[in-house]
Amino acid sequence: METEFLLLIASVLFFVSILVSKAGNWLGVPVLLLFLAVGMLFGTDGLRLLDFNNIQAAKMIGTLSLCAILFSGGLDTKYKEIKPMLAPGVVLATVGVLITAVTTGLILYLLMGNRGGVTGTVVGCMLLASTMSSTDSASVFSILRSKGLNLKHNLRPTLEMESGSNDPMAYVMTITFISLVLQGGSPNYWSAIGVLITQLIIGTVAGLVLGQCMVGLINRINIDNVSFYPILVLTGCSFVFSVTHYLHGNSYLAVYLAGLIVGNSKFVHKRSTRSFFEGISWLCQLTMFLTLGLLVNPSELKSVLVPGLIISVVMIFVTRPLSVFVSLAFFRQYGFKDKVFVSWVGLRGAVPIILAILCKASGIPDSDTIFNIVFLCTLVSLIVQGTSLSPMARWLGVSEPPDEKPKIDNFDIEFPEEIKSAASEIEITRIMLSGGSRLMDLGMPEKTLVIMVKRGDNYFVPTGVTQLHVGDKLMILTDNQEALDATLKHLNTKRSKTRRRR
Repeated sequence: METEFLLLIASVLFFVSILVSKAGNWLGVPVLLLFLAVGMLFGTDGLRLLDFNNIQAAKMIGTLSLCAILFSGGLDTKYKEIKPMLAPGVVLATVGVLITAVTTGLILYLLMGNRGGVTGTVVGCMLLASTMSSTDSASVFSILRSKGLNLKHNLRPTLEMESGSNDPMAYVMTITFISLVLQGGSPNYWSAIGVLITQLIIGTVAGLVLGQCMVGLINRINIDNVSFYPILVLTGCSFVFSVTHYLHGNSYLAVYLAGLIVGNSKFVHKRSTRSFFEGISWLCQLTMFLTLGLLVNPSELKSVLVPGLIISVVMIFVTRPLSVFVSLAFFRQYGFKDKVFVSWVGLRGAVPIILAILCKASGIPDSDTIFNIVFLCTLVSLIVQGTSLSPMARWLGVSEPPDEKPKIDNFDIEFPEEIKSAASEIEITRIMLSGGSRLMDLGMPEKTLVIMVKRGDNYFVPTGVTQLHVGDKLMILTDNQEALDATLKHLNTKRSKTRRRR
């Protein structure tokens, strides 16, 4: 296939995905689900513009994408927010995943024990359950943040902590049961537990140590071209992931913790680096879900429709709630409704599908069946749970009205997090100029500065005697949000656009 044709198809896929993402935000549909749908539409059973069935390439794309997504998730997570939720998050990420896998596997064996093949054995059912035992970080991060849910009782950092750190347990269990299926024999539980503990310890130490090393390197190295700093951080992200793998630790946990360390440390060009990784994260999510959508053949899902729907119902309404209620039983800060909502945010996404790809890449029998079941369960999870997060949060009473944080549209200026200030954009109206047209005539409160004016397409820094015109855009800066609120109240305008700096 010609390179130019591949570039043409890739550009069309990305463009269509970006367009449908706007419709997804309007309809309340998770954009990740739409990315999957676009991939399926252009694949073998759709318009047939691209026949993609390269398992190894899909595995590589998924691994690289998850590496960047997890690092970006850690980079955007405030440690002070997740610190109180550290213990319950770790329990959910370990005990919760284990309970989900074991209970789901046993129920599957009771329901599918006479099916025949690998999926009709105890080990096969445990393998299938293990691939779907963790919540997906890409889905949870993107849906919670795109919907702007303002959750009570620190539920959001709990969910992000769980989804960002529970992949190691699912990965180790999947790899263990793959080897058991290939080798035969009864499971060696002690060996599996030993491998799990080893991977968690090495992954944790590697992530924390290498994350600190990254911060030290970034602050000490002197690069003339500032555009290289985000690339340097991306290089460090890849280094952490690969080195941890060769140390026989869990790379996914390590790269998330490294991102957490870097994101909560002071380093040069932090704002541009975070913006860079926000774009990289969305690019990876787009690429990963498009690839997974191209890989599946919807016609093959018919054969697993009944077992897939049964498994989805079991996981959504039985095993996920059971694991959450057991894991959070000793944490009194969570009420009944909180636990119900955490249970509902058991989203499946790219991680289960990538773990199912590992099954196909390993060449185990019935791997196509496992992949199709996992893909169908992921679709059901994104449709049922992903589209209902906001209504469920409101119904359970665990959400609050979102903070008003509109963007400043006309001034591309941001301040470092260390500067505790509040910025706002206001538009001059005729009423504001009733007492005089000079800037000093507005009578700005103390601790409020007008730092820039936009008039038409021109920008300039004003003085007190600057003549203002109706329609001028003013960027004002105050010490804090309270001072900003007082300023806006003084100006008596409802068309101001504020942004809180914390």
